[in-house]
Amino acid sequence: MARIVVLQHNPHAHAGRLGRTLRDHGFRLDVRRPDLDPDQVPSDIDDLHGLVILGGHQNVDENHAFLAREQALIRAMHAAERPVVGVCLGSQQITVALGGKVDRMPEPEVGMTPIRLSVPGQTETILAGVPWSCPMLHSHAYHAVTPAPGATVLASSDKSKVQAYKVGLRTYGFQFHFECDIPMVSEMFDRSQELADRAGLSRAQLDAQLAEHAEMFDRAADRICTNLAVCAFTFQELLSV
Repeated sequence: MARIVVLQHNPHAHAGRLGRTLRDHGFRLDVRRPDLDPDQVPSDIDDLHGLVILGGHQNVDENHAFLAREQALIRAMHAAERPVVGVCLGSQQITVALGGKVDRMPEPEVGMTPIRLSVPGQTETILAGVPWSCPMLHSHAYHAVTPAPGATVLASSDKSKVQAYKVGLRTYGFQFHFECDIPMVSEMFDRSQELADRAGLSRAQLDAQLAEHAEMFDRAADRICTNLAVCAFTFQELLSV
């Protein structure tokens, strides 16, 4: 069974709907916690089919031993043209690893607000079936200000111009949290209260956003997960491993 390593950076920011979708498509997830032990970052890619780097409260400019190790792994997987998917911190890690720039935002982006697909994003297979403007979940205080060389920006928002991008054949970064299901949205807000306060978002406002947008968010997020499972972590390669 093909193995996908998932790098998780706290107990609560797990792979969510993305993990369930990958398992449903026959992949084995090898979940690692490099925040607890940097040695959990694989040092070689010989038997590694794909890589998912999740979010976390850490930032790319902080002194964590696992950050540099993850970046080295990202470069190796990208050079081998194997699937790499980063979410939030993971997306920022890909940007830095491949030569782009990440910086602190003037104010955080938190809550369920729209992303807009770029012209390339409107024809990108991974975003097939996703509305050209749709609500996504945000919870971040850093973002990419300069994409990695050769990256194609697929989506943006009012506060972050690089919300989704593709580099090379199968390396994808997503600043927004499509991996979260609705229970995870509430838990993320509860555990990021300070960030939400800085963004000026109350729990009542988040609940109103969920009431308005949850159905479309669920449909679009599920579609991204399925597209990744089928088109990035390809079934043909699963059979050949």
